[in-house]
Parts: sequence; C-alpha cells; structure tokens
Amino acid sequence: MTTSGLQEQFQTLVDDHRKILYKICHSYCRDRDSREDLAQEILVQLWRSFGRFDGQNINRRCRFSTWMYRIALNVAISFYRRENVRTRCIISDEARLIEASGESDSRPEDVQLLYRFIDGLDPLNKALILMYLDEQTYREIADVLGITETNVATKINRLKNKLRQEYGT
Repeated sequence: MTTSGLQEQFQTLVDDHRKILYKICHSYCRDRDSREDLAQEILVQLWRSFGRFDGQNINRRCRFSTWMYRIALNVAISFYRRENVRTRCIISDEARLIEASGESDSRPEDVQLLYRFIDGLDPLNKALILMYLDEQTYREIADVLGITETNVATKINRLKNKLRQEYGT
C-alpha cells in the first residue's frame, strides 16, 4: 500500500474511533491543554505503530478499537504519571475560573458522579472501567491490560460494589 493510502486508511480508522481518544483523554487529564497534549501523543504513537497493526492476520486478529485502546491507554498511563508528578500542587486556570464563577458541571448528576468515581481510580482500574463502559468484551479488556478474563470480571465486580458503596447507586 502507498504511503498516502496508508495515511488515508489510518485517518479513516481514527476518525471512526475518535470517541475512544476522547474518553481516554478526558479521563486521564483535567485541563484542556493537557488533554490536547495527551491526544497528540496518542495519535503519534498510533501512527508509529500503525504499520504493525494487522487486523486481518488470523493468528493475531484484533479489532482496530482493541488495538487503539491498548496503545492509547499505555500512552495515557505514562502521561498521567508524568503529569501527576509535575502538576501535583498546580491548579489549572480553567479550574480556577470554574471555581470563581461558581459554575457547576452541565452534565447530569449521575454522569458527574461516575466521572468523579473514575477520576479517583488508579490508572489500571481507570482503564478497566473505561473499556467496560465502552462495552469491550472481557477478552478484549484482558488482552489490552495483560490480565486474565477472570481477573477482569473480578475487578469489574469490585469496582461496581465500590461504586454502590460510595455513591449508593
């Protein structure tokens, strides 16, 4: 395939699965600038790895979304760790403006609670719950995170119980 054909195929697949990118960036970054930086890093890594993606290989068949999750979550977790150290005591201008204006989030309350819950999770559980909410199979989640399907089921059950205990849902 020509380089322009490869670029076009990549762009089409990324456009079709941009919600994955959006979810991951919003779950791992609080301010807009960090989300944009993370999205850029994810896209660079996806492009660098795209030549090795082979959704048609019978021995390693995987959906593009599963492959994209694997790369995006690895980049996001690394980014989160770097940013967490760098910005531990810094409040973004965006957060200050929201606090100063007294604005509340325009999302429904149950969605706000879910985001608050996800925000409090460690990187592995955050990745797990994002994929679960995106209706990935236990097998796909296990493949991306490098854990067993049984471990995925156990962790999801524990997260559901924790959510019920903390928020009474």
